[in-house]
Amino acid sequence: MDLASFYAAEFAEHTAVTTATREALGQPFAALVDSCCTALNAGGKIIFFGNGGSAADAQHLATELSVRYIADRKAIPALALTTDSSALTAIGNDLGFEQLFARQIEALCRKEDMVIGISTSGRSANVTKGLQSAKAIGARVAALSGKGGGDLVGLADPLLIVPSSTTARIQEMHIMLGQMLCGAIEKKLGLTS
Repeated sequence: MDLASFYAAEFAEHTAVTTATREALGQPFAALVDSCCTALNAGGKIIFFGNGGSAADAQHLATELSVRYIADRKAIPALALTTDSSALTAIGNDLGFEQLFARQIEALCRKEDMVIGISTSGRSANVTKGLQSAKAIGARVAALSGKGGGDLVGLADPLLIVPSSTTARIQEMHIMLGQMLCGAIEKKLGLTS
């Protein structure tokens, strides 16, 4: 293995995807920030969920909002549906893995909330069902995806589709966009300068 070439190629692909993402997602990102702030100003919360690395991103972003991101400020109500091991195992066992997020949305989501699903492929059935459940409640529904958006196209609005088919690059852009979202929410709500 030529480690130097691998190293250089990974950075080159990351840079290309970063540039393509910056050029493609400015408007959907602004729409996501607006939707989140509208939900928060209406007394709602932000609910994140996804599988695997996307579950980790959901937890990371919910924590940035509920604790702090840029500066000390009042807590922003946010949660990830990937942290309650009892709920996850009971739903998976009793209702099936596809119901993992939809059931929690049914219990916790209100129409004032903003619900953000994260799926690199856009083809995670439990993410799709969770967003459908939130939409039925009347909540705002958005998603982060890649690989063309899959089943999330026409369901999530806004839908931020990273222009890549490489899972690792999509995940890198998701956490970057997510952290940018946290910073933008703080600024737009006037919680930091």
